[in-house]
Amino acid sequence: MNVIQLGDMAPNFSANSTEGEINFHEWLGDSWGMLVSHPADFTPVCTTELGTMANYKEEFEKRNVKVVAISVDDLESHMRWIKDINETQHAYVDFPLIADDSRSVSELYGMIHANADSTMTVRSVFIISPAKEVKLMLTYPASTGRNFDELLRVIDSLQLTAYQKLATPANWEMGKKAVIVPSVSDEEATKLFPTGFETVKPYLRLTETAV
Repeated sequence: MNVIQLGDMAPNFSANSTEGEINFHEWLGDSWGMLVSHPADFTPVCTTELGTMANYKEEFEKRNVKVVAISVDDLESHMRWIKDINETQHAYVDFPLIADDSRSVSELYGMIHANADSTMTVRSVFIISPAKEVKLMLTYPASTGRNFDELLRVIDSLQLTAYQKLATPANWEMGKKAVIVPSVSDEEATKLFPTGFETVKPYLRLTETAV
């Protein structure tokens, strides 16, 4: 199994999908990306997940995030399953579902965990920056569906901290105070954050974030 670590370049690949053949890096372009795997087509939890992804389309677009899903099923199966997703979840799936019946992409990203299942992918999440770096990895068991509100919260944090010298505290949400990273001096913080900041401890300084 391939081992990917945070900060690694997301492996590139070309594959067939429900939206045609894609070269992953070219398809991402200058966008952020979220690649998710699901154990199998025509399974109950996965059906709710992909319907939710489709219904969150506007939220992902606001954040300049392209979403794509993958499993080890073939293209024909994906096409038939999309009809069920749209019907039962009141959704319109128009993001790519990658057909990976060869398991090449799943193995490239380490999505098959033999202790869980020797053939099906686990519920992996990879969030990838416009520079094609892996910024977050999550793995859920097959029995647990993903929380897409939490994934949006994580994306908000990653995007905020990618462009500002901030970190986000426990349970942070956009609009709440963030933490100024310790490497920033008080003098620099005054310039960077004109709305001011609160010093709780010398190493714990909080400042407002925009909604």
